[in-house]
Amino acid sequence: MLDTIKEILDCRFIQALKQSSQAPHQSQGNNNASPKDGIQWRGNKSSNGQCNGTGCGLRFNGIGDGEGGGGVNGSEESAAAGPDQLEGPGSIENDTIHLKRRVGLISGVALIVGTMIGSGIFVSPSGLLERTGSIGMSFVIWMACGLLSLLGALAYAELGTMNTSSGAEYAYFMDAFGAPPAFLFSWASTLVLKPSQMAIICLSFGKYAVEAFVTECEPPEIVVKMVALLAVVVILYVNCYSVNLATSVQNVFTAAKLVAVLIVIAGGTYKIFEGNTQHLKEPFRGTQYSVGNIATAFYTGLWAYDGWNNLNYVTEEIKNPSRNLPRSIIIGIPLVTICYALINVSYLTVMSPMEMITSEAVAVTFGNRLLGVMAWLMPLSVTISTFGSANGTLFAAGRLCFAASREGHLLDILSYVHIRRYTPAPGLIFHSLIAAAMVLYGTIDSLIDFFSFTAWIFYGGAMLALIVMRYTKPNYPRPYKVPIIIPLVVLVISFYLIIGPIIDKPTIEYLYAALFILGGMIFYVPFVHYKLRIPFMDGVTVFLQMIFEVAPTSTMLE
Repeated sequence: MLDTIKEILDCRFIQALKQSSQAPHQSQGNNNASPKDGIQWRGNKSSNGQCNGTGCGLRFNGIGDGEGGGGVNGSEESAAAGPDQLEGPGSIENDTIHLKRRVGLISGVALIVGTMIGSGIFVSPSGLLERTGSIGMSFVIWMACGLLSLLGALAYAELGTMNTSSGAEYAYFMDAFGAPPAFLFSWASTLVLKPSQMAIICLSFGKYAVEAFVTECEPPEIVVKMVALLAVVVILYVNCYSVNLATSVQNVFTAAKLVAVLIVIAGGTYKIFEGNTQHLKEPFRGTQYSVGNIATAFYTGLWAYDGWNNLNYVTEEIKNPSRNLPRSIIIGIPLVTICYALINVSYLTVMSPMEMITSEAVAVTFGNRLLGVMAWLMPLSVTISTFGSANGTLFAAGRLCFAASREGHLLDILSYVHIRRYTPAPGLIFHSLIAAAMVLYGTIDSLIDFFSFTAWIFYGGAMLALIVMRYTKPNYPRPYKVPIIIPLVVLVISFYLIIGPIIDKPTIEYLYAALFILGGMIFYVPFVHYKLRIPFMDGVTVFLQMIFEVAPTSTMLE
């Protein structure tokens, strides 16, 4: 039965290849099959292009849609025609089916800004102010979160230019520590971190989208969840359809949300000129200095900044990453930090600290008091902001699946790429399904607590990886290099953010997070270390390839 499916699938894709290929040449292809990849995308057919009945599989080394050359099994001419040359260790320079370099400097900045400015700045100020107890300390935490994000991102820039393959922390853990820590990261990130991040953002999207129409009472939970699920589906479609479309959506929504941010800042500036500065006096009165409160205040603030590392997940798609990766970071993160500071000042021109603390949606309260009949603009602005942030989150998450699966740490199908769109469709769909389940069964607060604690374990691990490789790989090419003090500072702060809440305010969620991460070893030992394979998985892979029209990159088959 499996051979029959392969034969049918082979003939089907050969016909598609004839229609899409732009190159006139064919070569014999590589018949060295590897059993891990389901269908082997190799040419074993007669001269007329039909299956010869021997169970021929397919290997697509050159599929053209006008963007990267083409030809069956990739002649030298078609390979040379591809416009996107990969650079650095771990690159896949000779592949024709691979992720294309289409993310430039502007798109890189837009991805950082668009992912970071989500629901956090419109919701987090109340929680952060409550934990710090004073306006002054809350501003210190906001600025410290921005500085920490910038330092962390600069350290990530060194890591990202050392290894330009997709996957961010996964790739860095592989280089520094080997397979087990890299697998644990991909395990936790694929099943918890990225899906929960997207679920939080989409739930926020649903809440504010509904609030734009339901103003007299709390939005019905079921309606909010349905709107959030709709957002997941739309964002999934955009990212599966085209990398260019996904980055274009990111650019447009980033511009739109910056307009919304400017409206808030302009309103606050107007109020300051009117003399509404009474809430800015005695800024440090009532400050709380407990270890647990400061650490959890950082959690709240850092949620608003989260996304500072997302560009590292798509380094295989960045044009000239050794230049554009650090430049995007240096432009994007300070821009977000300045915006956040000005937005917080603007909030305090129309609300007292106590009113901010009791407000469930600070931006909506601000709009109601300042914009009058135009108050509906604020829920709309938050909706735009969260949609763009969710789009950037899924864009990065799909690449993590792609990178981890390519190394054999996740299901093979998750590293396959659409044969015409060049998008990692299976990884995107996988993440979206988990995010949809979290939307249905989770809440924003519970997901944020679980996410923040787990995320900073791995952020600290990435800093340790950079420090370790300074000594274990001193001659490794580093197009961009940061002073060693930067990863050291971020590592120490990460340790504080992990240990502080456990000591001062321990909760069961932290234990669950630790057990879940370590529980990944139950799957690593048999399925990765000992390479145990489930017999029917090859048939499942074949079926999914037929449904989604995806193929492994050539690197996986070599």
